[in-house]
Amino acid sequence: MRKLTYFIACSIDGFIGDPAGDASSMYSFVDEEFIAFLAAEYPETMATPGRRAMGLDDLPNKRFDTIIQGRGSYELALKEGITSPYAHLREHVASRTLGESPDPNVEIIADDLVGKVRELKAEEGGLGIYLCGGSRLAGQLVDEVDELVIKTYPQIYGSGMPMFGSAFAVTDFRLEDVRTFRNGVLVRTYSRKG
Repeated sequence: MRKLTYFIACSIDGFIGDPAGDASSMYSFVDEEFIAFLAAEYPETMATPGRRAMGLDDLPNKRFDTIIQGRGSYELALKEGITSPYAHLREHVASRTLGESPDPNVEIIADDLVGKVRELKAEEGGLGIYLCGGSRLAGQLVDEVDELVIKTYPQIYGSGMPMFGSAFAVTDFRLEDVRTFRNGVLVRTYSRKG
């Protein structure tokens, strides 16, 4: 069974963006050391245009072959005229309002999101599924998340978009790894208990 990994950036106080979802203040922490880490460990989590700009377009997928993102995350690319932001992966966008896909590489999931994720997890293959965000999508899929990879940036937001936009429910995970960077960024990896 393939794993669903929520790979997400957040502030120290657990927000993935400001109240409008903007997380651009975190970009200042993406330096050479951090990019080298992403290229070595999580190359497929870098968007295709960014990979091309850095000359990393030929990096093989190491952990994921599929991405699921919400409409809000996908809209960021659409506003830039990019219809397939992760062209090196099979792309799925959860949206009840987007309608028809603007790109043949992007499948829209309009209904039964949990069922679709379970179908993807049941596929044969060694690579996993990258849950890109956002908050409401992660909240809907919290029971399906097998692994958390949390990139914590040394900022406090005070309020904003939480990592999981869902009702209160305690879910236990086990810390597997912590990686620290000179600029204060932490990358913590957790697996679901049980």
